[in-house]
This record gives sequence, structure tokens and C-alpha cells, in this order.
Amino acid sequence: MKELKSTIKKLLFEGTVIPAHPLALDQHRKMDERRQRALTRYYLDSGAGGIAVGVHTTQFEIRKKEFNLYKPVLQLAAEEVEKAHLSRPFIKVAGIVGPTDQALKEAELAVDLGYDLGLVSNGGLADLSEAQLIKRTERIAEIIPVFGFYLQPAVGGKVLSFDFWKDFADIPNVQAIKMAPFNRYQTLDVVRAVCHSDRFQDIALYTGNDDNIVADLLTTYRFNIGGEIREKAIVGGLLGHWAVWTQKAVELMEEVKAIRKKGASIPSEMLTKGIAVTDSNAAFFDAANQFKGCIAGIHEVLRRQGLLEGTWCLNPQESMSEGQKNEINRVYEMYPELNDDAFVKQNMEKWLQ
Repeated sequence: MKELKSTIKKLLFEGTVIPAHPLALDQHRKMDERRQRALTRYYLDSGAGGIAVGVHTTQFEIRKKEFNLYKPVLQLAAEEVEKAHLSRPFIKVAGIVGPTDQALKEAELAVDLGYDLGLVSNGGLADLSEAQLIKRTERIAEIIPVFGFYLQPAVGGKVLSFDFWKDFADIPNVQAIKMAPFNRYQTLDVVRAVCHSDRFQDIALYTGNDDNIVADLLTTYRFNIGGEIREKAIVGGLLGHWAVWTQKAVELMEEVKAIRKKGASIPSEMLTKGIAVTDSNAAFFDAANQFKGCIAGIHEVLRRQGLLEGTWCLNPQESMSEGQKNEINRVYEMYPELNDDAFVKQNMEKWLQ
């Protein structure tokens, strides 16, 4: 069983910015290795504390035989992290999906490539019961430390019960859980379930709720569990939204940490900023059209900055919705303080070398 390095675990539990890594394609829908590497360099130089590769934002289609890109994208990202010779810890998370046999192979490959954790998705497994999903996770956890993942139903996830998350938290090598149901009740289920587990202090909670990032990061959950008051905070984020404007996301995370450290009341301007972030996310993720253009929308921001050449996805049906470009124009104009275009422009040439 692979265990987390102490430096990685410390960073994970302190909380950090982990962007969900996109896939750079050329006009022929082939991987653009130069720009794929440039994206990783962007996240490294932005000050992010890690990356998640082979996840929803990387496009689940990378695993299809006609593309066969799962190993290449993980390998390229790992190479760039190694070449950076960082003097700080950096968390490498590999997306793990599919039936148990596939998931175990992906976990083994991730370990071979030096990844620290596996982000275990239950998407596309509607035929499995919750008990079967727990068994699957237990087997994955024997290979790699597990980062749980509550994927929103709108993009292929399934609703999971409080009891599922309680059993999930009890699995010894579960180190973190990303909550991304885009639903307050279901997010609460996860946090409350973790607090009911004897391992509640051994699991780091991360927001994947791109519609509620700032509020999630500023909230302390408190429950009376059998007469014992247990508190849990959402310490960081593993987010598709943080694949863009990443340097500003790192600044936001530092602001949140400073507020937490002071133990002071939350400044109202932080909640106002949270609404600006959510409004921006609505444009990027195409919330008006049930998130159909969510990956292409991320690509469009990166294209405008020059990091990507276009918005192409492996699935030609995945593209921006009508009016989505106008929405991205709107949030760019309305919230100029949230973009990191100047930072990208300053470093673009270096990243593309």
C-alpha cells in the first residue's frame, strides 16, 4: 500500500489550490504536447499546490481506445513537475474511473508514474450498489491513497447517501474527499458523515463545488456527535474552475487562510467576491445550458490568454453553447480583478518553449 509522503500530507491538510488539468488539442483533435506542457508550467508558476490529471476536465474520453491518452497526459504532467525542481511540495492527483478492474489498473499506473493520490470517481457506475462501490474503493485504496469524489449528477455522477459517505470515510487509506455535487444538502451529507467517522481528523475536505467556492472555503461545520462537538473545515479546492485564472485563485486561497488564521468574522467583501467568482463560473461552465459547454468554456478562457490554440474537445459534440462566448465577455468586463491575463502574458513565451 502506497502511503502519502509527510510533506504532501501536511500540504493536503493545510489546504491548497489544485486545478483540474485540461487537455490541449490541435485542430485535428490530436494532443498538442507543447501546449499540454505549457499548461502544467502555468499551474506550477501560478503557485498552485498541485494538479489533478485524467479527471473530468481532462475529458473522460482520453481512455477510449481510439485516443489512448490516459497514460500520456499523466506522464507529461509528471515530467514537467519533476523538471521544475520545486523547493516546495506539490501534490499530483490522478483521476481514476471505471469498473473495478479498470480502476485498479489506473491506480497501478498512477503509482508507477509517481502520483500521490487517486481521485476516485463513481461516475458511470449506476449499475453498482453503494456496498459494491465501497468494496471497489477499498481495493483501490490498497494500491494508492484515495481522494474521494462526489461528482454532480448533471455530468455523470450519482446521488450517494449519508451512510455511503460514512462507510467511505472509514476506509483506512482515504486521505481526502472532493465534494462536487453542486448541492448544499448533499455537501452537508458528506461533511456530517465524515464527522461521524472515527477517522474524521484523518480526512481533508476539498470543495469541488465550483458554484460555491468562497463560501465553502470560509465555512466551519460543527456537529454534536454523541455529546462530542466535532468541527470540520473545507481546507482547499480541487476545481475545474481553477484551471483558469489560477494565479488569482492562489491569491484568493491565501486571503481565506489569513482570515481563518485570525479567527475573525468573515469580511462581507469576501462573500461579495464569492458571488463574482460564482458568476464567472456560470459563464465558464455554461450553467444556463446544464453545463453542456463546461469543458469548452474553460478552453475558451485559456484560448483567449494564448495558452490553448482552440476550444476543441475529443468529442466533436462538446462545444460552447450559443451565447456562452457573450457570457464570458460579460464576466471578463464585469470582474477584471479576477483574471490573471497580465501574469499569463508575461510568462507565455517561457511556458511555450
